[in-house]
Amino acid sequence: MTSVTNVSRRSFLRTAGSGLVLGFVLQQRNKLAAQFGPPPPNKPNAYIHIGTDDTVTFTITKAEMGQGTITSLSQVLADELDVDWQKVRTEFAPVDPDLYGPLQGVVGSQSIRTLWTPLRTVGATGRAMLIQAAAQKWGVPTEQVRTENGFVINTATNDRLGYGSIAQAAAALPIPQGIRPKDPKTFRYIGTPMKRLDTREKVMGRAPFGIDTRLPGMLYAVVQRCPVFGGKVVSFDATKAKAVPGVKDVVQISYGVAVVANNTWAAMEGRKVLDIKWDEGPSASVSSATISRMFAERASQPGVSARKEGDAAAALASAGKKIERVYEAPFLSHAPMEPMNCTAVVRPDSCEVWASTQMQTPSRDIAAQATGLPKEKVKVNSLYMGGGFGRRARVDYVGETVEIAKAMMGVPVKLTWSREDDMQHDWYRPASYVKFAAALDSSGWPTALSADVACPPFPVVENLSRTAVQGFDAEMHYSIPNYQVDYHMANTHVPVSFWRSVGHSQNQFFIESFIDELAAETGKDPVEFRRHLLAGSPRLLGVLNLAAEKAGWDKPLPAGRFRGVAAVNNIGSYNAQVAEISIAQGKLKVHRVVCAVDCGYNVNPAITRQQIEGGMVYGLTAALKGEITIERGRVKQANFNTYDVIRIDEMPQVEVYIVPSTEAPGGIGEASTPGIAPAVANAIFAATGKRLRKLPMRNSDIV
Repeated sequence: MTSVTNVSRRSFLRTAGSGLVLGFVLQQRNKLAAQFGPPPPNKPNAYIHIGTDDTVTFTITKAEMGQGTITSLSQVLADELDVDWQKVRTEFAPVDPDLYGPLQGVVGSQSIRTLWTPLRTVGATGRAMLIQAAAQKWGVPTEQVRTENGFVINTATNDRLGYGSIAQAAAALPIPQGIRPKDPKTFRYIGTPMKRLDTREKVMGRAPFGIDTRLPGMLYAVVQRCPVFGGKVVSFDATKAKAVPGVKDVVQISYGVAVVANNTWAAMEGRKVLDIKWDEGPSASVSSATISRMFAERASQPGVSARKEGDAAAALASAGKKIERVYEAPFLSHAPMEPMNCTAVVRPDSCEVWASTQMQTPSRDIAAQATGLPKEKVKVNSLYMGGGFGRRARVDYVGETVEIAKAMMGVPVKLTWSREDDMQHDWYRPASYVKFAAALDSSGWPTALSADVACPPFPVVENLSRTAVQGFDAEMHYSIPNYQVDYHMANTHVPVSFWRSVGHSQNQFFIESFIDELAAETGKDPVEFRRHLLAGSPRLLGVLNLAAEKAGWDKPLPAGRFRGVAAVNNIGSYNAQVAEISIAQGKLKVHRVVCAVDCGYNVNPAITRQQIEGGMVYGLTAALKGEITIERGRVKQANFNTYDVIRIDEMPQVEVYIVPSTEAPGGIGEASTPGIAPAVANAIFAATGKRLRKLPMRNSDIV
């Protein structure tokens, strides 16, 4: 049960005004949060304020990058508090470990998952306190008082009071214990496809994104970075750059050389004529081919066990039928619509930052490091993000900005990355290589499966990167008696980090394609093969059955159409996808994708569908087009002309079917991304008999 505390305004925020302030403990379950240490026991790190003007403000430590966090959280709170949901306001919290815990930020589709129980508990508690305050005012028992849409109502007299009029009185009451949230049967907003609260502001251009920041007297900057990761500046000549009209200064920073000007265009023009000599370091000869060979070598060496059941080695050694295959996936860029940017002003005794960031606490920390100021002297203003996908969990662009602003002491500086900067200096989805081996019994069922995974670590603990083996470890639900996964560390000079759905993004392509191969080896239907192996996983089996039913798996297709299937468990949600394709004149066309999803309690079905569709666009782009290649140590791709994305005429019809569930909510923003690649790959096999084991799957690979 979540603990709730009546917090004094003095200990919270002086700007909260009068009313009722409730604090509660928001647990942070992701591994990144654990690196910053646990919050103090039972100390609030999230807050609800019920104002005398009837507004309800939730000070949120999460971030909004298009996933609908603001809307969904408002629905949950409004339902339990029994208030008009459009009177719920969310404010991005300033960074304050004393108030909000050791890590403020969002990764891993955690917002609803971590807030579901606490937000319901604090809403129910606040509602109970308002009922008690009204009952005392009227001199009646609490059983005679109910709430409705922001009012407390005397059921005997039909008198009513707005929440704001009794918020102060409620604040003086002790916190009631053991308050139970609503019966889900009475939900008013939860489970309803409410329109998003932020749509109008975004359409009208009023929502504050990082790149929109404007401050009086602001200067603008761009940075020239070494084209080879890890390279360093040897020397530079800024004479020509400083001669460009509008250029104010040229300064060296940790990651390269910055040009500062009156506007971004002038800064970019100055950067073009910079004369820089680089020490590119030992990685200047690295290529995608040498990385692939290194992966293959590492995968053949002893690794670190990530999961072990039974004795796969012995079962494979004695197998009558043994299947061995190798799969590969490339580096990928995040390529968000809004490129990296940040604005900062540094003064001798303070630093203020405006950033579209997934990680407020690390943003503050890197700013403090760059300035040498105490962390409490740094203020971070969180803004909307034009896409994150994991990229904005890294805060290198914040550090760069603060370094430049420090050199321009007292003057606000906005750093803007060009699309080329963003593409060639990303923290990429790691390339990965897996070597499979499986044993089949006389009936064609797998008795053993081993996977040797070679992949750059991000992060690594005792030589094991859990993110690199996601989908192969505890989240692999196929029942195979002898199962072994080994991780082989394969460091490269290319920086890697979280990418939408993290390790699942490549590993589900690997495992779902290989499972399909095993079915094909003995002529078994791919859906029936999975059903047999998923007998002990009812939720994953449930979405598989629903997707197959809605796609008409057992019904004939029109001539020239073919289907493939994949089933995925990730971020606390289960989904299965059936892709329907054709191949004509050497070109692949994905016509239709049917997706069934079980995400537990579904707060907003409209947002769930949006996120499933958006995740599919992202995953299909990676499946058919996405590839970052390395040549002479540097990224070859620079913009969308060489790093293409799915266009509107290439997008299939998508059908989303949501399984009704009373399980705890799972994540949804990354749920559908990993399943689309194997579903399409398996459909291509059904059409051509050709098994594609390397991404991306281009038309030239299919025919």
